[in-house]
Amino acid sequence: MNDPQYDPKTWAIGVIFLGLAGMIGYMLPRQVTSTNPPQSPSQGATPARANQQPASPQPSGAAAGTNAAAKLTFTPPPDDKIPDNEFGKMVRFGRAVFEDTQHNAKEFIGNALQCSNCHIDGGRLANAAPLWAAFIAFPTYRSKNGHVNTFQERMQGCFIYSMNGKEPPLNDKVLVALESYSYFLATGAPTGANLPGRGYPRLPKPAKLDYAHGQQVYAQKCALCHGPNGQGQSTADGAVVFPPLWGPRSYNWGAGMSSIDAAAGFAKANMPLSEGNTLTDEEAWDAATYIDSQERPQDPRFNGSVAETRKADHDSPFDMYGQTVNGVVLGQKSPPSGPPRSQ
Repeated sequence: MNDPQYDPKTWAIGVIFLGLAGMIGYMLPRQVTSTNPPQSPSQGATPARANQQPASPQPSGAAAGTNAAAKLTFTPPPDDKIPDNEFGKMVRFGRAVFEDTQHNAKEFIGNALQCSNCHIDGGRLANAAPLWAAFIAFPTYRSKNGHVNTFQERMQGCFIYSMNGKEPPLNDKVLVALESYSYFLATGAPTGANLPGRGYPRLPKPAKLDYAHGQQVYAQKCALCHGPNGQGQSTADGAVVFPPLWGPRSYNWGAGMSSIDAAAGFAKANMPLSEGNTLTDEEAWDAATYIDSQERPQDPRFNGSVAETRKADHDSPFDMYGQTVNGVVLGQKSPPSGPPRSQ
């Protein structure tokens, strides 16, 4: 048998053909199987909430973890796990500040509230803005002040707005203690994870907000504890048992709870106390509308004009600041923000 004869032109054409075929095959779409779960953005995601899928961002600009982490549940350690050392002493002081802010951080307080009024069960309860879920989300960007916030800076904001007070200096003992207590409650929680129960539930938007119906709901289901005039209840020696929901001793117009959507989510999940999730969504929305349509201390960001302050910081259909209710423009007659000058 004769040896085959090779034509250089034919050989070159064949090589080019095979190369083109390989390139075309590589460029064709193909299914890829990955063992790694898809990653969520590190910022701007809302915490997973009870009976809801992760949704759009909250005002706070919370950090999010992976989709897998969002399905995790978390239980903070019990108090008997607080270590018996110098760190444990600071954790215990933080718990004391949290539960009795009026006595343990009185120089920074301008109203009658405690941290534990909005963060129930010592900051442990899911869907009541628990500390363990907040701690692992910082540092993070917040649109409220336009930069990345540390956890201490976030707590400073709580004192300014929710407590209608003044900010403790960074690394003040009060902030270090609260940070230590939060760190302890977050023991074992994955950093940056989007854990269920963080913040307050986000309710479906209502067809309308009904002030009159909210007034009825308040009278039937809220007034027993918070009083018919929203001023709360205190013991004979002045200790607040149930916090005021409006007026000069409540949170100011800059607090997150002054937004109807936040107040409705809190009420739905946690009110009446120990009877959470007994209000209908409509009752929660309307009760929150009634409560947040009452006068309260001025927004610390007030620039001399209610209209301009609304445009800058309250431009939302769920924010009543600067709106007219019962013939009064809310914010025009607000008591001054901050603690009394004697403090």
